[in-house]
Amino acid sequence: MKKQKSMTLTIPKHIAIILDGNGRWAKKRHLPRTYGHQVGVENIRKITIAASDLGVKALSVYAFSTENWKRPQAEVDFLMKLPEEFEKKFKDDFNEKDVKVMFSGRKTHLSPKNLEILERITKNTKDKKGIILNICFDYGSQIEITESVKIIAQDILDKKIKPEDIEPKHIEQNLYTKDLPKLDMLIRPSGEVRLSNFLLWQAAYAELYFCKTYWPAFSKKDLEKAIIDFNKRDRRYGGLKKK
Repeated sequence: MKKQKSMTLTIPKHIAIILDGNGRWAKKRHLPRTYGHQVGVENIRKITIAASDLGVKALSVYAFSTENWKRPQAEVDFLMKLPEEFEKKFKDDFNEKDVKVMFSGRKTHLSPKNLEILERITKNTKDKKGIILNICFDYGSQIEITESVKIIAQDILDKKIKPEDIEPKHIEQNLYTKDLPKLDMLIRPSGEVRLSNFLLWQAAYAELYFCKTYWPAFSKKDLEKAIIDFNKRDRRYGGLKKK
């Protein structure tokens, strides 16, 4: 992979991954679903470091969706403990790799304790110069876009902008990901083939890659396969390339 990268491979600047299959991975091993989520969180560290080593500039991971609140209460309660575990286990690794961590998602449904943890992690890593790890926690793309539209609507009421002057850039500048590179590739492990309300606006011209490996088992080798596949795509953005 390294040899190919130095010769010919284009490395996506921004990759997004839907962290899917934790429960099924655990069930196959006759283990509780919560154990699958725990291993899945640990895998965020491994894949972030792998992506950093490969030259990826930003990695967005779908850790908890706005729809995941519908899961059994015991599972939700476990998932709400993961930010604290994440901070305790991985802050040294991320310091060593110079990882900047940011969070995308609603803040209105999280506990004060989790909000404090997320803000502390963000503050402590804001000056890092390495890969940006964007953890999408209580995230839903439809809500993200709706919130952007609300901001624009208020700007119209405040006479900061006219309705006829609204362009796609006005929506983009209010999205959680406004400071990240354009999304190049979206990966979904586990065998499911849908976006599940993840980065819908950002994925407009991203390359989509699906594989059957469950997220806890998704490795650096799987990431490399996805990047190799990315390099086989003909990215025309709706146009035609000149011969």
